[in-house]
Amino acid sequence: MLFDRLTSRWTLGWLIAALGVPLLLVATLLVGRTLTGSPAPAPVPAAAPVVTAPPSPTASPTPQESVPPAAPAPDDLPVVTYDPAPRGFPADPGTGDTRPLTAGLTPTRAVAAYDAPGGRPLAFLAPTISGVKLTMPIVDRRVGWTAVLLPSANRRIAWLPAGGWSTVDLPDQIVVERRPHRLTWYRNGRAVRSWEVSLGRPGQSTPLGRTFILGRTPPPQSVYGGVDIFALGAIPDDPDAVPTGLRGAHIGLHSWYTDDPLGKNVTNGCIRLTRSGQRKLLAEVPAGTSVVVVDQLTTPPATA
Repeated sequence: MLFDRLTSRWTLGWLIAALGVPLLLVATLLVGRTLTGSPAPAPVPAAAPVVTAPPSPTASPTPQESVPPAAPAPDDLPVVTYDPAPRGFPADPGTGDTRPLTAGLTPTRAVAAYDAPGGRPLAFLAPTISGVKLTMPIVDRRVGWTAVLLPSANRRIAWLPAGGWSTVDLPDQIVVERRPHRLTWYRNGRAVRSWEVSLGRPGQSTPLGRTFILGRTPPPQSVYGGVDIFALGAIPDDPDAVPTGLRGAHIGLHSWYTDDPLGKNVTNGCIRLTRSGQRKLLAEVPAGTSVVVVDQLTTPPATA
């Protein structure tokens, strides 16, 4: 049974944590009963988000373009879950782009996901994952087609034909800089607050690129400081590098029982910040919000 499998993973994960190894959020723990919705490219410097950013990720297509037809999707296509997404989806062409992604897409039924407009259907995206409403940031639009960040994958996008989904505004954005160990929360393109964070240790680095907040779950153990955890759409770049008990995992954004390790590379890939900072983000930032991990912004945020 799935819950039994999750329980055994967490038990081993807790034993590892007790030995001093920081935990990586186990993705398959995020079952619908506990997970709820909430209000590696080459390193290059990235520009800080600004309110005047070009609208290209959500721009409307020109009417002169023709609509590539969507090939029928076989009924036996896999459904994207917390396990790694099927292969074959295209790379995110804007993986280090820090321009805000201001619109999200939520499936209202099972929608086929394609590798290109008019391309091959590779999987279905359902309205929920483990009972949790799925909202993915929109990264591009063509006539009759919309591209979103793919969950359970790193730096991958999926193209969806029109129909079977709705959109929602996403005013927030989180930017994480690996070199200065800084997380900045933006709203409507303006920096609201920055925090010092701890990130992945060598060999288990926090993945670069664009991902998003998938949902939240209560802390499974006291080491998380008693504060809920954000599960991200990203997974470890090298799944075999994480401890055996933490295999099949997603990257998490969470607090810790102590702030002493902040500003260091000590996690299994997760992003760790203060308990007060995590509570603030949990209260303000909804699921579907984009999270961009870069090495360093060319211009530090005003809140740095």
